[in-house]
Amino acid sequence: MKQNEDSLLREKLKEYFGFSSFKGNQEAVIRNVLSGKDTFVLMPTGGGKSLCYQLPALLMDGVAIVISPLIALMKNQVDAMRTYSNDAGIAHFLNSSLNKSAVAQVRNDVLEGRTKLLYFAPESLTKEDNVAFLRKVKVSFYAIDEAHCISEWGHDFRPEYRRIRPIINEIGKRPLIALTATATPKVQHDIQKNLGMTDAAVFKSSFNRVNLYYEVRPKTANVDRDIIKFIKSNEGKSGIIYCLSRKKVEEFADILKANGIKALPYHAGMDSQVRSANQDAFLMEQVDVIVATIAFGMGIDKPDVRYVIHYDIPKSLEGYYQETGRAGRDGGEGHCLAFYSYKDLQKLEKFMQGKPVAEQEIGKQLLLETAAYAETSVCRRKVLLHYFGEEYPEDNCGNCDNCLNPKKQVEAKELLGAVLEVISTLKEKFKAEYIVNMLVGNETSEIQSYKHNELEVFGSGQDEDEKIWNAVIRQALIAGYLEKDIENYGLLKITPKGKEFMKKPVSFKITEDHEFEEEEEEIPVRGGASCAVDPVLYSMMKDLRKKLSKRLEVPPFVIFQDPSLEAMATTYPITLEELQNIPGVGAGKAKRYGAEFIALIKRHVEENEIERPEDLRVKTVANKSKLKVSIVQSIDRKVALDDIAVSKGLEFGELLDEVEAIVYSGTRINIDYFLNDVMDEDHIEDIYEYFKDSETDDLEEAIEELGGDYTEEEIRLVRIKFLSEMAN
Repeated sequence: MKQNEDSLLREKLKEYFGFSSFKGNQEAVIRNVLSGKDTFVLMPTGGGKSLCYQLPALLMDGVAIVISPLIALMKNQVDAMRTYSNDAGIAHFLNSSLNKSAVAQVRNDVLEGRTKLLYFAPESLTKEDNVAFLRKVKVSFYAIDEAHCISEWGHDFRPEYRRIRPIINEIGKRPLIALTATATPKVQHDIQKNLGMTDAAVFKSSFNRVNLYYEVRPKTANVDRDIIKFIKSNEGKSGIIYCLSRKKVEEFADILKANGIKALPYHAGMDSQVRSANQDAFLMEQVDVIVATIAFGMGIDKPDVRYVIHYDIPKSLEGYYQETGRAGRDGGEGHCLAFYSYKDLQKLEKFMQGKPVAEQEIGKQLLLETAAYAETSVCRRKVLLHYFGEEYPEDNCGNCDNCLNPKKQVEAKELLGAVLEVISTLKEKFKAEYIVNMLVGNETSEIQSYKHNELEVFGSGQDEDEKIWNAVIRQALIAGYLEKDIENYGLLKITPKGKEFMKKPVSFKITEDHEFEEEEEEIPVRGGASCAVDPVLYSMMKDLRKKLSKRLEVPPFVIFQDPSLEAMATTYPITLEELQNIPGVGAGKAKRYGAEFIALIKRHVEENEIERPEDLRVKTVANKSKLKVSIVQSIDRKVALDDIAVSKGLEFGELLDEVEAIVYSGTRINIDYFLNDVMDEDHIEDIYEYFKDSETDDLEEAIEELGGDYTEEEIRLVRIKFLSEMAN
């Protein structure tokens, strides 16, 4: 009999989906659903979760209600289901994107028994008319996809998910299947509790994705260049770049395009048609890269994504795992590269201010876990899997940056003993941060309020740095000497193994964490030739500029400003096109003054056999600021500058800042109409002559030189006229 059942299931699998065998836990999950029991499925991205409810839905009597968080995700799944069946009515979704007649069509198909899967967003499920309709329908079971959305400890908490259970009770109780690709033990507990399915059979697949390579790099001022270099070395491969803000998504997609990379943006604030067109272009391989916020990815089934880059560090390790899980779903190569800076972390903490205290606490804990992952020198696989409650037995996975470049281990037996002693003295009632402050002797207000600064263990570890103590605690958690109390915001508890260690210490080796802050300091600062990579070339170009200024009878700064020369001495442009990408050099300037500079740079590069970082040169995107465009248009229409300032809500000085930026970037404008109105002709002439003879366009020097006869505004206005006429 059992054999018949087995072969029947496989037959149906082949008939509907074209697969001849099940993957991992799929078969066991499906059997549990078919037997009418509650089922909880933990399966990593790409493990085949959807099949766990799609196949039973096709085999069971009635319609399966699938609750899913994203409209795009539902549409994808419905389209996919319709390809498996001749009847388009087999799967439907009911959401806000449908008009009245489409809703009527869906309901008719359901009542006629044609529909086996009906998808809802949680918000739509709770609508009264939908509840009333579903009461008339025979429901086979409820499937809650992306179930982690129910937990505030999850990476994508959606409060409306909390209403699912009461609504199900209202419609009529039937078996439940909850599915997620990411759930820590805490989130798993939350899901089961909130859905009232604590007795459910739990099917947990390994979270280890052996084909994924994990790497974290410091995020410096050159992050754009680093990413472009990476993409160009993986030419023709599909990749996703995740950014935290919508603005950054659009900006960075433009930068990639400017550098010859086929890329498109994707975020929830875009027009839905544009968004889905961009998604399709990526799926159809018309573009190689999609730059997205986390709105992109849920349910995106593109098997050959070869890299996932995190431009910004994610808010939680769950989010990170979920997003990296988009890579290598076909079992092939998948490179997961994250850029990390401590500053980004602080930024994310700032965003949490103003939220309820409990939410801030949770958010902070999740951020700390992410920071621990980024800074650790231990195998990244080990850290990730430990976070999801899975132990990775190998010491070296051979497929992450830390394992391929291992750091030297140091003995930390005594340090672990000191940590355990402090935790034990404080009765296991505090978090890691508090324990570290106790060890190094930081008298925080919290420590003072508990009078813990009077304890003997206070300051017992002041000979070591905070970083070391953090590394000891993190690695003691992975080694099983400590555990975090998930119910209580991560209080540190000593495990039986830790208690054994306290009685009888054994060797405990740790690797020191990566030092990210130091690497961050290497960001070059603007100003002076010290920034230029090539001081010899910089001084040669300054000489050439002097020569040209004498020949053309214009001050040197009119030709190219110092920051532009610095940039040239760094990136070695040898064509007019390359020269135009230098800040402060527009097409006009390049044409007018560029030829001799290019010849000089070319000669210098050849003579000294310099390897040009041409492939590392990042083309910037022109500032398409609406404000600047509208200022130029107003000046063209001869609108008085003070009127322009009022209409734009700017102080007059702020408007001049904007106009100066326009002129310095190489745009020619004519403000004579305004100058002639507000200034004496002689005054204009005097200031103009000053700049003609001057070595610098520095404002303070000009004010000092011209004495008290002219106001700062007058000097600035004439300087704008001078630069526009002479430099552009």
